[in-house]
Amino acid sequence: MGSLQLQSVRKSFGPVDVLKGIDLDVEDGEFVIFVGPSGCGKSTLLRIIAGLEDTTSGSIRIDGAEVSAVPPARRGIAMVFQSYALYPHLTVKDNMGLGLKQAGTAKAVIEERVRKASAMLSLEKYLDRRPAELSGGQRQRVAIGRAIVREPKLFLFDEPLSNLDAALRVHMRLEIARLHRELKATMIYVTHDQVEAMTLADKIVVLDGGVIQQVGSPMELYNRPANLFVAGFIGSPAMNFVEAARLGDGGAKTLGIRPEHIALSRESGEWEGKVIHVEHLGADTIVYLESDRVGLLTVRLFGEHHYAPGDTVHATPAAGQVHRFGADGRAIH
Repeated sequence: MGSLQLQSVRKSFGPVDVLKGIDLDVEDGEFVIFVGPSGCGKSTLLRIIAGLEDTTSGSIRIDGAEVSAVPPARRGIAMVFQSYALYPHLTVKDNMGLGLKQAGTAKAVIEERVRKASAMLSLEKYLDRRPAELSGGQRQRVAIGRAIVREPKLFLFDEPLSNLDAALRVHMRLEIARLHRELKATMIYVTHDQVEAMTLADKIVVLDGGVIQQVGSPMELYNRPANLFVAGFIGSPAMNFVEAARLGDGGAKTLGIRPEHIALSRESGEWEGKVIHVEHLGADTIVYLESDRVGLLTVRLFGEHHYAPGDTVHATPAAGQVHRFGADGRAIH
């Protein structure tokens, strides 16, 4: 139905190597998210899968069939972009059905698919409206509906929520997760937002510098990062890093401790420090402190805690929660 295999996929723009040999298997029905910083190659990789960019070398297979030379319209994919790309003069109904109409699909089939998609996306009341009469979230649902009616083998999403405000992003994440469960479709999704990646994905692909750094479930990446880059990229607030030599660990170069795995006390603990800033978030309190022994630390405490800049505190890492990394940046297990 919708499996994908990438083998040694490379992409260069002149002398610049954007993708440096990507190998990846996506199973039928999986929700896979490409995540990484700007310029890591994630959007280029998605466009190569869609056929909007050619590979420099390598193989792309969808359901076992080589598609590297197949035009986008014949790959069995549907793409949802960051921009909604709706025709302003067409109604919601006509925007959703336009691709099928252009492909010569029977009118009755178009109407039935649009009806089903609009019901899934709660768009029935808006079918006769034009895009200018819709909110940003409604327009994005129309763009998703346009993809659904094509019944593709692969759904490709390119940062689809980045134009929405925070509340709408949360709502649309729930909508997309529900759609994935209902459609049981293969979805590949690009984002720079690790919260989207952690909350939506069956499998996350972390890219940096055109190379896959790690592939795994959200909690695999969170609990067992393969290297310093993944450890620092996944998780918010970010993992603390300490020079291992400061703590007498000669077998590692760097130690990593997540902010929620550090306890604070006013009386005693392993590392004494001074509070330099506090963020009161209601459910959490984020405390930043400077310690002579380990440097700057970020500590995440659950609930409300009354620390203030200038307070002397003692930080203690949780037993078994310290990550060790070698001189090459790779995790030591």
